[in-house]
Amino acid sequence: MKRHPQPTRRTALGRIAVLAIPALLAGRTARSAELLRLTPAQTEGPFYPVELPADTDFDLLRQGDLRYPRGQPSWLDGTVRDLEGRPVRGASVEIWQCDADGHYSHPRDGGRADPAFQSFGRVAVDAQGRFRFHTIRPVAYSGRTPHIHVKVRLAQRTLLTTQLYVEGDPGNDRDPLWRSLRDPLDRAALTVPFTPAADGLRAAFPIVVAA
Repeated sequence: MKRHPQPTRRTALGRIAVLAIPALLAGRTARSAELLRLTPAQTEGPFYPVELPADTDFDLLRQGDLRYPRGQPSWLDGTVRDLEGRPVRGASVEIWQCDADGHYSHPRDGGRADPAFQSFGRVAVDAQGRFRFHTIRPVAYSGRTPHIHVKVRLAQRTLLTTQLYVEGDPGNDRDPLWRSLRDPLDRAALTVPFTPAADGLRAAFPIVVAA
């Protein structure tokens, strides 16, 4: 009678490895499926400040001793996370926008911006990747629907430049940059509601970047 060779330790380990490979691949596939969707990038636009205002903090309604009383005060909250959902520690978020009359603090806009409106803010995210700004609900101006410009930096790297839109604003459908977002998920990522709260409007803007 023919005897079957007894499995050696090396053979047994090989069989275990072969059985483990599908499980490892399944685990890797599952992790890949859990990756978040990147926040879409958009053009910086022509009005990034040439000179930053004296204040560059989170509150765009206070410029030194001046207070900006116009527009609809709004809180813009958000997070900066990577594709796996981890907070991007050390990141900074910048926003800039026009005042309630549609004017930017920029030479190309003719110096018509209200000096009481800070127009630009920059904050560092906290340990959980959170940021917050106090500003106004963005307004429309000639050719553009209401929007806020957003930039995310990490040290010397720019991780994202994009624009944030107001959900339900009638100008969105006529805006060329908003309409360039062909994928409904991309539109949803950049178009957020500004909802009433006790101290003004509130908007939440989660950001996902490749860090």
